[in-house]
Amino acid sequence: MKALEFERVRRAYTRGAEVLRSVSFSMEPGQVVGLLGKNGAGKTTLIRLALGMLEPQDGHVRLFGMDPREKAVEVKRRVGYVAEDQILPPGLTVGDLLDLHRGLFPTWDPGMARDLMERFELLRGARIRTLSKGQARRVALLCAVAHRPELLLLDEPASGLDPAARQEFLETSIRLLNESGTAILFSSHYMTDVERMADRIVMVHDGTVLLDNTLDELREGFSLSLVSRDAVPDRDVLVALHGCLGVRVRADAWHVVLRLPPAEAREEFREKLGLADVPCRAIPLEDMFVELAGGR
Repeated sequence: MKALEFERVRRAYTRGAEVLRSVSFSMEPGQVVGLLGKNGAGKTTLIRLALGMLEPQDGHVRLFGMDPREKAVEVKRRVGYVAEDQILPPGLTVGDLLDLHRGLFPTWDPGMARDLMERFELLRGARIRTLSKGQARRVALLCAVAHRPELLLLDEPASGLDPAARQEFLETSIRLLNESGTAILFSSHYMTDVERMADRIVMVHDGTVLLDNTLDELREGFSLSLVSRDAVPDRDVLVALHGCLGVRVRADAWHVVLRLPPAEAREEFREKLGLADVPCRAIPLEDMFVELAGGR
């Protein structure tokens, strides 16, 4: 059974302005998927749909084969969640919050909670309102993982944290995955973090899934080509090429992202446009994000 499924999901907040339109992808147990997209692309909407906080206006969302709104309690007991703007009860102590979560989740692991308390250097008696941003994020992550969820949803959880704190998030999430076979879906603008943690990338753009590939596929099967605007003045000619994902204008050249390895991309330009020796190279994930987010 799949950990998470989105099937032809559509969601709009205002009439005629769809954030998501026919989005489909799924996750197997134990998979780590990086969810990419520019601001407003629908990443947070997808995660809130998975949690049952929102309802799709068309299509279906399933967690472990269940509708997250119809089976809210059953689903939430099997899911961990950390959000970018997560607000913890300021008047509670860290210990109060952990005790609350322990009562909510039958699978709560006291040993894991104690281990993370020590690792994160948290004190049970500390009031939430007195914690730094980094400490509050550690508390949120502890609450999300100490019941050993089958699916962990992270929505920009380390945004604004220093590199050491972000690394801590990664190490803890990876450890959970290795020990428990937890599936992890996380959104992030830090491409180095995504490359270190994910084994698959899903990129949403213009309301649809633009990319759904493993990191190895992205490294080996895609290319960035620089085409002179003098040689090809019409952008639509490039958009029509086989495997074209995006075309972005930069200075006197087009930046063209193709779903082809560099050698095959050069052959595509030669055969279709009569252009010899077009510079084509493999494209790092961060460059691919920049090119596609701004050039489709």
